[in-house]
Amino acid sequence: MAKLKGFDFWKTTLKGARYVVAPMVDQSELAWRLLSRRHGAELCYTPMLHAQVFVRDANYRRENLFNEVCAEDRPLITQFCANDPEVFVQAALLAQDYCDAIDLNLGCPQMIAKRGHYGVFLQDEWELLQKMIKLANEKLAVPITCKIRVFPEIEKTVEYAKMLEKAGCQLLTVHGRTKDQKGALTGIASWEHIKAVREAVGIPVFANGNIQHLSDVHRCMEETGVQGVMSAEGNLHNPALFEGRSPPVWEMAEEYLEVVQKHPPCTLSYVRAHLFKLWHHTLQIHQDLREELAKVKTVDGIAEVNRQLKHRCQEEMAKGEKEANCSAGLPSPHWICQPYVRPPPKEPGSENGQKSTEVKAASQKRALEDSDGSTESLSKNKQKKKARNPYKNFSPDQKPKYIKCEQCGNPKGNKCVFHLCRACCKKKAWREVADCPGHGLRFRTKAQKQGTAEPGNGLLNGTSSLQTESTVGTGDRPVNEAPV
Repeated sequence: MAKLKGFDFWKTTLKGARYVVAPMVDQSELAWRLLSRRHGAELCYTPMLHAQVFVRDANYRRENLFNEVCAEDRPLITQFCANDPEVFVQAALLAQDYCDAIDLNLGCPQMIAKRGHYGVFLQDEWELLQKMIKLANEKLAVPITCKIRVFPEIEKTVEYAKMLEKAGCQLLTVHGRTKDQKGALTGIASWEHIKAVREAVGIPVFANGNIQHLSDVHRCMEETGVQGVMSAEGNLHNPALFEGRSPPVWEMAEEYLEVVQKHPPCTLSYVRAHLFKLWHHTLQIHQDLREELAKVKTVDGIAEVNRQLKHRCQEEMAKGEKEANCSAGLPSPHWICQPYVRPPPKEPGSENGQKSTEVKAASQKRALEDSDGSTESLSKNKQKKKARNPYKNFSPDQKPKYIKCEQCGNPKGNKCVFHLCRACCKKKAWREVADCPGHGLRFRTKAQKQGTAEPGNGLLNGTSSLQTESTVGTGDRPVNEAPV
């Protein structure tokens, strides 16, 4: 059967899905997806998976996808972060039998994505992205999709989307925020950018951003013309968002815990995180139970905290809903599923109705801490770390500088004779029947003891084939002069 593309893929395989649960790291696991599907979600994504880890680690594959095969959990799209075409395709080939499409994450703006060089930090590398998507489109039996963030300029965003479509992307999700709109600077997503992309491409488009209620979903579809709308934070605070309901929090929490028990295993940290999101507004009031929820070690313990929260809320309900509204400062009682509205970023120097250009310029980026590590110059988080470890030094000059492995980019072993990380060193040492004292590898020594080493390999005389080379790495230092 030929692979479906574009609108045929969306209409047939995805069944014309309009209500979509976003890929969320450690949050869109099987139990949460099933709960969301019960309450109106028509398509779900897996959490973002790291392609390189997925390829090399069987346990990672089993824990994140293979043990979650469930007939109810379809249609399903698996999302990967990657920056290497071959690795991305290898991971996708391992996952394609367990989902309906493979998504490339080009939207993650977090610092971990910047360090790993993936997500939105690839949006300027169009040649690399073309190679990744084109290769995946040729090799995979399922379609390739992409989730992106926008550029500040609408025109560049449109060209970006058209490039991805031409490379082979069959469905595009557009988060209407730039890579700098995150955390306290999240702000409002631009539906104007999304509309421009939708009008420019010939493939289905999903919109992401500013979705807190079902009315927002309908308004977004009308204003942008997209085929579907994706929700992340809105869904976490109210799994019944796509039903247009705002049920009591304990109703959703109890149902979620029931699904967790029915479909084990589910990582406890995921369960706890979901309860923190659902009970967010209530836990601002009942902070003793917030501490209790953070400490419990079992799902049963989490269920007990949930029962206590439910009991306290029902007692408040008996006193009168009006009082509860006023005490929480919310449009609905705090025990009702409702979005968390992040406060908008404040303009520097505008607290007293005045704007200072000097303050604004100075506050764009916090200055580095003094090299002496004095507590007055440290952030609150670093002050806590300093309190736990008085000898900890935060000076940037004294932080260790990691040298990358010459093959995979991971930190290399400090004493490796090949200048590689342990995994790459082990492969090379085994292939060349060589020793690496820095990593404790003794392939040559063992071969000599067994009498299997051959003079032709340059091993019996105590040198590996690599050590016969004149230079390696940086400078002119031969490998056999590396510290061991």
